[in-house]
Amino acid sequence: MGLNIAIQKSGRLHTETLALLKDAGLKVDNSKDQLKASAQGMDATFYFLRNSDIPKYLEDGVADIAFIGENTLIEKGVNVAIVEKLGFSKCRLSLALPKDSKYEHINDLEGKKVATSYPRTLTKFLKEKGIQVQIHEISGSVEIAPNIGLADAICDLVSSGSTLFKNGLVEKDIILHSEAVIAVNRHLNEQKQNLLDQLLFRIRSVMKGRNNKYILMNVPNDKIKEVSNILPVLKSPTVLPLVKEGWSSLHSVISESDFWNVINQLKELGAEGILIIPIEKMVV
Repeated sequence: MGLNIAIQKSGRLHTETLALLKDAGLKVDNSKDQLKASAQGMDATFYFLRNSDIPKYLEDGVADIAFIGENTLIEKGVNVAIVEKLGFSKCRLSLALPKDSKYEHINDLEGKKVATSYPRTLTKFLKEKGIQVQIHEISGSVEIAPNIGLADAICDLVSSGSTLFKNGLVEKDIILHSEAVIAVNRHLNEQKQNLLDQLLFRIRSVMKGRNNKYILMNVPNDKIKEVSNILPVLKSPTVLPLVKEGWSSLHSVISESDFWNVINQLKELGAEGILIIPIEKMVV
């Protein structure tokens, strides 16, 4: 019995999830917009579902695992486990008001009308703050609510903030941060757990590759130790002697986020001919 994997049937998270799975060796032919399709590369079946339906399918065991936004799991309040945060489809659930509104503190929302597609999360947040508001639940286009007089404020997902700007709204308070995660049913049998462990191993190898780069450079021999200390991703770099006396070629791995912070240090230590190469997968 294979692994049943739930994925959003459309949208940015759908696209990024399929790209990640493809890099992890799982492919699916969904050209006919099927709601169910077999995977190639692993004993698994994909279910392409509405985003709001996935948490319940997962909790009930119809799906074994799901690639979904953390915010959706929190809103639905289901009893599932998050086993991996994926670092894409990042957003935040925020309170926003018209730009000419007088707002200095969360207490200024007291008694106001707030439109949202996340009533559960908003209610919990406001209860913790001791604030009472009138919540209007809307399934979509929340940002238009203040302009048509339905609400004084909104609580909605924000990525770049461009949609808020276009509708004359300003982000005021962040309720939570969210990103794509892998969530699992808490009652997987041994066979399905083994398949999940295999999949997580593949995905983590891909993610490590994406987050790190292979770095090569020529370094004076008397500076090898100092350069190695700057590149701590691997236990030890590979060092190969060059024809030029007193020099070696040093090969290692560096976190992509660290490269621009250490490039000047490498150059000051005499490193030359520095090359940065993408890593497809990284198994450690």
